[in-house]
Amino acid sequence: MDPLLNGLIQGLQPFTLLLTAVGVVLGLVIAAIPGLTVSLAVVLLLPFTFYLSPSPALGMLIGVFVGGMAGGAISAILLNIPGNPASIITTRDGYPMAKEGRADVALGIAFLSSILGGAFSLLVLCLIAPQIAKFALLFGAAEQAMLVLLGLTLVAGFSEGSIIRGLISAGLGLAIAMIGLDPITASMRYTFDTVELQQGISFIPVMIGMFALPVALQSLVQTGDNSLPPAIPVANPHLGVRKAIASLRQLWGCIFRSSAIGTTIGAIPGTGSAIAAILSYQYAERLSKNRTVEFGNGHPEGVAAPEAANSALTGGALIPMLILGIPGDPVTAVMLGALLIQGLTPGFTLFRDSSEIVYGLFASFGISLGLLTIISLLGIPLFVKVIRIPARVLMPTIVLFCIIGSYALQNSVLDVWVMLSAGVLAYYMQRWNYPILPLLLALILGKIFETQFRMSLIIALGDPLIFLKKPISLAFVVLFVSFLAWTVRTEFLNSQKSKTSAVSTT
Repeated sequence: MDPLLNGLIQGLQPFTLLLTAVGVVLGLVIAAIPGLTVSLAVVLLLPFTFYLSPSPALGMLIGVFVGGMAGGAISAILLNIPGNPASIITTRDGYPMAKEGRADVALGIAFLSSILGGAFSLLVLCLIAPQIAKFALLFGAAEQAMLVLLGLTLVAGFSEGSIIRGLISAGLGLAIAMIGLDPITASMRYTFDTVELQQGISFIPVMIGMFALPVALQSLVQTGDNSLPPAIPVANPHLGVRKAIASLRQLWGCIFRSSAIGTTIGAIPGTGSAIAAILSYQYAERLSKNRTVEFGNGHPEGVAAPEAANSALTGGALIPMLILGIPGDPVTAVMLGALLIQGLTPGFTLFRDSSEIVYGLFASFGISLGLLTIISLLGIPLFVKVIRIPARVLMPTIVLFCIIGSYALQNSVLDVWVMLSAGVLAYYMQRWNYPILPLLLALILGKIFETQFRMSLIIALGDPLIFLKKPISLAFVVLFVSFLAWTVRTEFLNSQKSKTSAVSTT
């Protein structure tokens, strides 16, 4: 109990508390701006930690981490532009809720789910971190490859009735992911002798272009330059918050399950928030008892699941970083650098020799969640006003931010052209009823899958049965095959029913 109390005292120091609050606000704002990421925010703040003591430095970084994971839902729900990879899933149900006039409720559910997911992961981090870290060590290349393959297969579930279209979209994403240097041999692939393409196509400009540009163009075409977007009826500024709190009675099971998934995925290095969001969303869709609204048309669980998993990943990613010195994602990789800058070496000895720093980080994590609760829920009326801005002002501003964000990623004009090309591609994919989510998620997960898959074969000297010889990877293979077979069967039965009903009506 003494280390926890000392850590809480460290986290409540005025300077540490101030920097933690600044970090939460920066995380919310940066994640909501298209093109800017939590990783970028943490990297930019890292030099400032040189001149800070450990507790304020880590408090500021964890504040950005917590705020950024929740902030991606703002633009995802209001503008259909995800602020981070996990928020790609949030757009499926969050944006339809906003178009129905329930943006305040959707934001309330997203923020509350993020807060509860983060609190769950913090509790796990404090109580059973060493045990989860040991389980994460069981994941080698084969296990990670099959986990990502399962995630890619689940992506096909977003194809809205046509798994073939979903797989084609995912295949296109995998093809784009192969551009650049081979991850194993470093040979050039599909670069057309262009130096800029050797580093590959970043998913961020593609994500920005595929979501932002079609929205901007359609809004300008449909609403006209001088009209306002559809009004959002909010009789009371906090009515949506109260409705979101009331809905927790039906959502608590989904949030708890998604938080557990996010924490577990976060503890596995190299996976990321996209897989956690995909798995949690699919489980929510399969196990939901509320069938009054279809998923993809504004279902509350479709917002709660990915946001809870997204934020729960925060605590999960800290587990391997603190105990094993292995960062779980890009943000914790930067935080690992901050620890080393402060002269702290991650590992079991960190808890023994610098327990006040570790538990101070835990306290700052909890304080960040408390600050996030206040800032996000009180800010919902302000966030909702964003879509009341005239389209002639809002949409060009969004496009401008997209161009700036794409260029700022690597100071490359090529990324701007990639963003614009992705926007055109997304327009025609939507026109021809091809889903864009599988393409984006396959682009994000493709390099991870290829690297781990090929490393597995190298370890096994070319034996593909390595994926069936390990219990964890075998379990993922069984789930992958079962899901694929179930989806094909369901689509076949639905097509037969539609044909029968068509014949009976004629």
